[in-house]
Amino acid sequence: MPAPISEEQSRQDRVALLDAAEELFYARGIQAVGMDEVRTASGLPLKRIYRFFAAKEDLVVAVLRRRDERWRGALTAHVERVAEPGERVLALFDWLAGWFGQPGFRGCAWVNAHGELGSSSEAVLAEVRSHKRAFHDRIAVWTRAAGLPGPDGIALLAEGAIVTAGITGDPAPAHRAREAAAVLLAAHRDGGGATAA
Repeated sequence: MPAPISEEQSRQDRVALLDAAEELFYARGIQAVGMDEVRTASGLPLKRIYRFFAAKEDLVVAVLRRRDERWRGALTAHVERVAEPGERVLALFDWLAGWFGQPGFRGCAWVNAHGELGSSSEAVLAEVRSHKRAFHDRIAVWTRAAGLPGPDGIALLAEGAIVTAGITGDPAPAHRAREAAAVLLAAHRDGGGATAA
């Protein structure tokens, strides 16, 4: 009889599984990757994988949820190092430019997941919506601190830059969106704030 698996080994196996699945799903797409490929990449037997996640959909949701925590954590840490509120809003676009320039950048994992599974998986759709809502809420904190009347203009610039960079493979949309955000901030400071909502 094999020795029982320790909690630490279970934790390590789960991390290895999520790492392997995230890399495969992001690089090639969720539907293009079979569970046998996840098994090979993670080094775990399928029986063990299905003990962690009863279905592939559950694994996808866990991958997106963990990625969301890391992604928003890194973004927030970058932006909140900047002291001046208006510059914080612009720092959002600086962080996006860095992300877009990373090797292997393939656009937004949540937009990609929505494109593949949003119409067929309520669980994936809920996770995508949760991520986008949390991103919008974080932008709202920064725009409010900068005195803008609402987050929508900045949020749409950020989302548009993300989608465009994912399609083109070019970080330039972040720079163009930053320039547009600077115009919104300047218009608000000069008394034309209604255009920034």
